[in-house]
Amino acid sequence: MNMRAQPWVGRHCIVLCLLALLAAAARAQANATTDHVADATVQRTGTSDDQSTFRVNVRLVNVFTTVTDSHGAAIYDLTKDDFRVFEDGVPQTISVFERQSELPLSVVLGIDTSESTRKDLKLEMASAKKFIRSIVRPLDRLSVFQISENTDQLTGFSSDVKSLERGIDNLHAGAGTSLYDAIFLGAEALLTKKGRKVIVLITDGGDTTSQTDYANALRRAQEAEAIIYSIIIVPVTADAGRNLGGEHALIQLSRDTGGKYYYAESISQLDQAFQQVSDELRTQYLIAYYPSRRFSDSSFRHIQIELASHAPPAAAWLVRHRAGYFTAPVH
Repeated sequence: MNMRAQPWVGRHCIVLCLLALLAAAARAQANATTDHVADATVQRTGTSDDQSTFRVNVRLVNVFTTVTDSHGAAIYDLTKDDFRVFEDGVPQTISVFERQSELPLSVVLGIDTSESTRKDLKLEMASAKKFIRSIVRPLDRLSVFQISENTDQLTGFSSDVKSLERGIDNLHAGAGTSLYDAIFLGAEALLTKKGRKVIVLITDGGDTTSQTDYANALRRAQEAEAIIYSIIIVPVTADAGRNLGGEHALIQLSRDTGGKYYYAESISQLDQAFQQVSDELRTQYLIAYYPSRRFSDSSFRHIQIELASHAPPAAAWLVRHRAGYFTAPVH
């Protein structure tokens, strides 16, 4: 038996459908407006004397933090109440506090293959493979970059250890060292990644062929919220052949991003440095806050994290984290 709807029922259904469509359109418009506001992270307002004020929409600022004792051993059992956070000297309220041993890692492993590293390249490749096997878990992703006169991404981000080791095997000696280019491009590859983002560099420290410079490389790393660990290969014979200016640049890059630098004069020391990086990345804290100030005279905001207690043994502990963040959007 077929049932035919009455005419008033049909008209009623049409009216309901029209109302539903109008409501959906209104919601879409509201969502579009919300998305637009979220994307407009920074507005720059000119004043009568042509100075600029940066207004920042409130967003969560993540700061990955490492605490070590006087011997360099990680302190991993602290609580939220053990920390104090400041932005441009103004106290902030900690909104998120987590221990980060289980948070996924995205790692750029950059290996300098310039002429000055040719002698030890094979041994460095073997050490890099050990690091990959120790650091990469199924939830992590690592990409191998070759640093020479050009910067080449030899593998995509992957947790497949065999594939990553094949990338290491494809390293070959080059002529120059485009270290700042490698940092810039590595950070750019990390921009859209979630979780902790890390750049590990093996180099003798000298940049000779980059198209970008130190300031741009550092800014890109800070925009990507990438932590830089520098393993500096040192010639055996005192200062002969060393690029001290390049080494100091790497040290500062590591400090400003919350990372660390290591010197390696032998393969055993290189293995040890890799192991220390691996161990440290398992004992970080995530400290996050919503900035209390929405206006600033600068597009860069400085972060300072301190321990609440200054009594022994905490007085001798070292707190490392990134120096700050840019409020200006990434281009």
